[in-house]
This record gives sequence, structure tokens and C-alpha cells, in this order.
Amino acid sequence: MLKIPFLNLYLQYRAIKKEIDSAIQKVIEDSAFSGGKYVAKFEKQFAKYIGIKYAVGVNSGTSALHLALVALGIGKGDEVIMPGNTFIATVWAVSYVGAKPVFVDCNPDTWQIDETRVKGQISNKVKAIIGVHLFGQPFDIEKVLRICRKHKLYLIEDCAQAHGAIYKGIKVGSYGDLACFSFYPGKNLGAYGEAGAVLTNNARYAERMSRLRNHSSVKKYQHNEIGFNMRMDGIQAAVLSIKLKYLDKWNRRRKEIANIYRTKIINPLIKMQYQPSGSESAYHLFVVTSKNRDKFIKFLKKNGIEALIHYPIPCHLQQAYQDLGYKRGDLPVTEEFAENCVSLPIYPELEKQAINKICQVVNRYEG
Repeated sequence: MLKIPFLNLYLQYRAIKKEIDSAIQKVIEDSAFSGGKYVAKFEKQFAKYIGIKYAVGVNSGTSALHLALVALGIGKGDEVIMPGNTFIATVWAVSYVGAKPVFVDCNPDTWQIDETRVKGQISNKVKAIIGVHLFGQPFDIEKVLRICRKHKLYLIEDCAQAHGAIYKGIKVGSYGDLACFSFYPGKNLGAYGEAGAVLTNNARYAERMSRLRNHSSVKKYQHNEIGFNMRMDGIQAAVLSIKLKYLDKWNRRRKEIANIYRTKIINPLIKMQYQPSGSESAYHLFVVTSKNRDKFIKFLKKNGIEALIHYPIPCHLQQAYQDLGYKRGDLPVTEEFAENCVSLPIYPELEKQAINKICQVVNRYEG
């Protein structure tokens, strides 16, 4: 029986092995391990790719979000609105600066932040909205931006899963005051360890974040404010520079696979994420929903297909945030989604035979 893993990163490495090995070797020979010229090179390349002026490389997507909030001056007594349907790192950043996360429900079709719910949560304490391009699908930036401008709020784009995704003809990451990317190994553009970046067109933000990530060092051993150790390392930057050349190609393949799923999976028990016109997903994940999710996953496993869950417990119901007072039923769409979501395998190296098998098996599922 053909067994299909959820993800196989070795296949990607094997295809570009010579380039990757050579790039890593150069970093070692130059001893450019922490920050340095390879990080600076990647920052310029990635900023150009997204279409924005500045990129500040850091050690993770979580640090990128944290640094973005510090740069905006958000802290104790402030509130930040975000979807309850996201990975927990989005929320950590708000807590790290002492601000309060305010969760809103998601749209029942796109599973993205529901802008109609945002309006009711705005107070004089709210300083920013974090919109998440979940699974690689852009949220409705235009509508959220309209709210931000009306109420003079910052917009932070969480692009951790959306490298190369497009909204209204422009890559995501170029709309907000700041945009945060993760280069965790499994991402569309993934490092061989932890890495992230914050993007902005604001020179002042970029300069301050560049200092803050390096112990807030103005010059060696001189520190004018409390900083962080959040530098991107040279090996990750070198790897990312190589992989960036292939990102559009890999994303096109992801889109091809997603289109096959959308065309060939016709089981009425399976619901897919709605793709609004004007949006092009990067398809970091291909998520569907199905009632009796556990039974569906067992059925897939029995037939040699590995499926995962992203994410089974919504942020507002996590024990870490029980002090905020949220209870089950507060975000009904988010909660229903979390109970029924399943992620199917999708990566550029997935072969035709495997894709066809996934479609066939999903269509045979009877609930």
C-alpha cells in the first residue's frame, strides 16, 4: 500500500542539495554565524521579493511578532485585536509586551478574521489589529485596513503561513504597518532551524528593530534601552537565500495540487476553505472540515494517508488565557472549526499517484 506522509522535507533538500551544502559551507568558512553579511543579503532579497523597503531578520516568527509590537510602542494597558483562529504564537507576542489580546470570531467560509466582529471590540484601549493570513489564504485586508484607518489603529500582518500569497495583485506583507514572517522548517519558505523576519516601509521602525534584536546595541557595549537576543543566524539566512529562488515555483506546484483537490474531491461530507476573488493562497496548508473528525483521520490513516490537525484548541479557550474570562460559545464559528478541521498533505514534491490516491480515499469516506 502506498503510504503518504503529511510532509517530507528531505525530498526538497535532495533536489537542491548541492546549492544548500555549498551555501552552508561558505558561512562556516567565513565564520559568519550570528547576523552578518549573509543575513543582510537575505534581508535585501526578501524585502525585494515582497515589494517592501526593509526586512529585519530575527530568530523566529514569534520573535518577529514580539519585536513588531515593541517597535510600535504597544505595552501595558493596551489591547490588540486578533482572530481566535490562529496559532498561539500570535497571542504570545501580545502577552510578551504586557498588552491584552482581544479575540474575535472567524468568517464561516474563509476561516479568516471576521471584520464585522472587529468593530464591536474597538475601545480607546485598542492600539492595533493583527490579521492572520491563515493557512496561506489572505484575510480581507481592504476591509480590515478601512477599520484601522477610521480608528487610527496599527495593522500588523501575520504572514507566518503566507510566503508569496497575493491580495488584489500585491503580495501580502506589504499592506500593514509591519508584517511578520516565520521561516520554520515546514513553511513554504523554510529554514533548517528557527528564523523569522519583520518587514516594513518605515525606516524608523526598521532601524529600531535592527538595534533591539542585537541587545539594543548602539555600538559595541553601549545599550540605550533594554534589548533582546533575536538575531537571525548566518546559516539560516544562507539557506533561505537559496530557497527563495525556488519559492514561486514551489508555490505554483502547491496551487496545482490544491486545484486538483478542489476539482476531484466531491465528497459532500468534506468542506473546503472558500477562496474569494482577488486572493491567491500560498497553500501552506490544505485544510478541510468534516464532522466526526477523528473517524475521518482514522479512515485516512487506515488507507496510508497521514493527516494532521491545525489547531484543535482555539486561542481563547487555552488554559494559558483562562484569566481573560472567555468561555465556550463566545466564538462559535472558531470553536466549530477547531472541532472539525483536518489538514491534508500538500507539498511541491507530492507526486501524481499520491495526489490521486488522496482524492479517491477522501471521496470513499462515508462518515
